[in-house]
Amino acid sequence: MITKVQKWGNSQGLRISKELLADADLAVGDAVEVAAREGTIVITPARRVRGRQDLGALVKDIPASYKPEELDWDPPAGREAW
Repeated sequence: MITKVQKWGNSQGLRISKELLADADLAVGDAVEVAAREGTIVITPARRVRGRQDLGALVKDIPASYKPEELDWDPPAGREAW
């Protein structure tokens, strides 16, 4: 696919065809990592969030037998009292 770098406001951008996105298993709104390597721009799907936990992965790790329970954090104090 041949495309042009275009100016969008104060930024520059590329238009990517639906077919190319589908081939890369990407969709509009997906996070990607963009890097320049040896004069080439490389775009890869962002599969992890740096410095944060992935909520989906954390939820998958919850055992099926887990039963949530209410915790008592002592009575409210100050302005948060209802």
